[in-house]
Amino acid sequence: MTPDQFNVRYEQLRRQVDRYLTTVIDAGSSGSLDDACRYVLTGGGKRLRAILVLLSCEAAGGRRARALPAAAAVEIMHNFTLVHDDIMDHARTRRGRATVHIRWDLNTALLAGDTLLAIAYAQILRTPTDDLCRILHLFTQGVIGVCEGQALDLEFERRNDITVKDYFTMVEQKTGILISVASELGARIGKGTPRDIRQLRTFGHHLGRAFQMQDDLLDVIGDERQFGKTIGGDILEGKRTYLLLTARERARGSDRVLLDTVIKRKSHPPARKETPSQRRELVSTVRQVYDNLGVIDRTRAEVVANTQRARRALRDLRPGIARDMLGWLADRLAHRIS
Repeated sequence: MTPDQFNVRYEQLRRQVDRYLTTVIDAGSSGSLDDACRYVLTGGGKRLRAILVLLSCEAAGGRRARALPAAAAVEIMHNFTLVHDDIMDHARTRRGRATVHIRWDLNTALLAGDTLLAIAYAQILRTPTDDLCRILHLFTQGVIGVCEGQALDLEFERRNDITVKDYFTMVEQKTGILISVASELGARIGKGTPRDIRQLRTFGHHLGRAFQMQDDLLDVIGDERQFGKTIGGDILEGKRTYLLLTARERARGSDRVLLDTVIKRKSHPPARKETPSQRRELVSTVRQVYDNLGVIDRTRAEVVANTQRARRALRDLRPGIARDMLGWLADRLAHRIS
């Protein structure tokens, strides 16, 4: 398949997921809670996790239609976490639109997130499988893992001794677990062999790592219009990213002092409000330190290495379009610009 053909097929899968998501809330229902849930689910996005469920099911030899309720469940659960993340982060926009707590209010946003989680479970229960207990257990592991990862992320904001090892522990919960769960769910619904299931879980694990590290990288070197976020936002917030923590381990002298100051921005924000030019200057200076220490190149190399590990995990799966699509998707995420 050519890159254009891969793109066309991905868009077909994304539209299939979008159409299904429009059916999970009663079309005739109204009220702020239903409207808020519908608003979240029609907000667009890559639908990456849902598509991973569908492709993994096919790659394991199953029919994609059997995995659609589970794919929707994973996507809905992901959106539940975004609604609550936006509240905790005081975010005002998401995908170019007002966040739920801004468009409605805090209480409605909390209830909408809770309702979305319940709807996700209602969907996973629709999975046509003779092993629903295992499917439910796996899905619940994903829910708990994401929440634990978010809790770690919040805890890290109060600590200035976080290491790169700590970062990977947090990322594998907050970001990685849902990607690996999506891949494993698809494999189990597709009735893959134990080896298929293990390989697709491994694929998801490394893909999750590459995905988050590329996200960290784009915050520093991305194009703001394409990335959809303020470049340098992680630096200004003192967020513990792979780049910041790796640079801090390597830095000495004035560079180390600067990075320690960045680390402390979350727990000890600047006493005076910074001007836009001061903020831009800080981002530029930190980026130069990253570059001088080889951290940007190191992060690129880690993204590539984890992408290659993910692709190697696919080698023993049966040949076919679904396996090829998973490999193409891994490469696409590693080189994405948004």
